[in-house]
Amino acid sequence: MDWQYLGELFGVEGLSIVITGGGGILCGTMARALARLGARVSVLDCRGDAADAVAGDIRAAGGEAIALEADVLAKETLERAAERTLQEYGSLDALICGAGGNRSMATTTPELSFFDIPVEAFRAVLDLNFVGTVLSAQVFGRHMAERDRGSIVNIASINAIRPLTRIPAYSAGKAAVVNLTQWLAVHMSQHYSPAIRINAIAPGFFLTDQNRFLLTDEHTGRATPRGQTIIDHTPMGRYGEPDELIAAVVWLLSPGARFVHGATITVDGGFSAFSGV
Repeated sequence: MDWQYLGELFGVEGLSIVITGGGGILCGTMARALARLGARVSVLDCRGDAADAVAGDIRAAGGEAIALEADVLAKETLERAAERTLQEYGSLDALICGAGGNRSMATTTPELSFFDIPVEAFRAVLDLNFVGTVLSAQVFGRHMAERDRGSIVNIASINAIRPLTRIPAYSAGKAAVVNLTQWLAVHMSQHYSPAIRINAIAPGFFLTDQNRFLLTDEHTGRATPRGQTIIDHTPMGRYGEPDELIAAVVWLLSPGARFVHGATITVDGGFSAFSGV
């Protein structure tokens, strides 16, 4: 095994990586893994305690991380996070846009029809998933444009490709993220540098704090009818584990993906490949 060659292809050691939503289950797992591989990580989250917990885990394991409280819908907090990252690490090499989620009031139920979803709830979900990605790309992408290099990985969703019942705002917001990923890839290459790459991953179904109330019964812990339908339509027959997203993210950030641009990579256990028949 040529470990040096493997490192040249897939190494992220020394990269300064910002992760929004870094205090959550999925992005927290990414942050810990990237730090373990030698990256210097800025863990951003609107919940300062959640960011502190992830950064603390990384430092306790011997890695480099700072925790920054930032709201992806408040541009000034992102700008402060960018400046702090530059002060701490001297560079800003990559961004993972992972902040997102759904709201129960933007989810149709027998008690809440599509026609009665409050527009404020719909907008809040669209803003968090799409506008938050736009603002993050503006703030951190500007520094990449100034240096003529960098990489952005947006966290989309399988819902962007196969819109699901009951969650119209979340599906629409993530579809917008996929479209933005393609648009921004072209824009950065044409107007700034072809060495700035923009890609996305589309996770399938992973249990998180945002979807747990839809997929599992809070009293029994068993799958709800909706959760069981998802498992039945996932050829691998299960939900994903958070660490199963790591390899795709590392690859997209690494030199081995240097000709991958404007792509959305599904990590979904085959869900998007199955017609249900």
